[in-house]
Amino acid sequence: MIRKALACALLAAPAFASEDIADQYPQSVLYEKPVEVIPHVYSAIGATAPPTYENAGHNNNLSFIVTGDGVIVVNAGANAKLAEALHQEIKAVTDQPVRLVINENGQGHAMLGNSYWAAQGVDILAHADAKAVFEDNAFQILSGMQRYARENSEGTEAVGPNLTFEDRYDIEMGDMTIEVLHLGPAHSEGDISVWLPEQKLIIAGDVAFHERMPPIFSETCTSCWIETWNEAFEPLGALYVIPGHGHPTNVAQVRRYTHDYLVYLRGKIGEHLDNGGSLDDAYYVDQSPYAHLDTYEELATKNAGVVYTEMEFE
Repeated sequence: MIRKALACALLAAPAFASEDIADQYPQSVLYEKPVEVIPHVYSAIGATAPPTYENAGHNNNLSFIVTGDGVIVVNAGANAKLAEALHQEIKAVTDQPVRLVINENGQGHAMLGNSYWAAQGVDILAHADAKAVFEDNAFQILSGMQRYARENSEGTEAVGPNLTFEDRYDIEMGDMTIEVLHLGPAHSEGDISVWLPEQKLIIAGDVAFHERMPPIFSETCTSCWIETWNEAFEPLGALYVIPGHGHPTNVAQVRRYTHDYLVYLRGKIGEHLDNGGSLDDAYYVDQSPYAHLDTYEELATKNAGVVYTEMEFE
């Protein structure tokens, strides 16, 4: 039944969510209505485009787990209106209260909805590094969202998590065993994944991508991300993956477009460095095998430049 549920979820939407596709749920500020990925685990899949007024900043996945004794939300959303809209969807599924919100990292689309959940008296959990990053950059993160979201930003305040952890945070709630894991360095500081060992499902966060190009930041260690993947993420043995962005899938698919992309780009930049290539030319190394991914135009050259700077003195 779990396999059937996942298949239905995958068939409910196109395999690749183009940046040109309009809002999939026009009666809500959410980009898409939540789907039940496996029994009791739901996700509202965001646009794979950058955050815009049209998608209200819902360009990541907002998930929730109905445990039997309460609901756990993964990602607060990019603003209070998105958080409230998700809450309404949760209430349509269950009368169990939301007991915990988990922020997958310190970015705005993970944390800016915290102000709504905090006002409901809900505890909010994140990695200690993600909390620090968010609080250090809260003004810029909030201001950036207000510029693109306009009226959809109303009521949003920068509120960090009130609970933090370093390596793991274990939860027994209702019928569910849930492990909140910092598997190691990945896309950004304090990235975490939510692992359901009995169901073999991982809400991977930004450790794993497949429909959009992974962003590589100046603080990203790509060799560390590959190591985290090989030594901690893939050995979990997940059957089902809800990535940070894009539709539910499997490990083979996210490996292809995360791990394999990082290995490929590092290989191209390594060749470029061996040939005495400059930073100016590094931006244009061949990334054509990944040109079909959403946000390729926005990210490919930036990623190449960041990896060049990272590898220049390795």
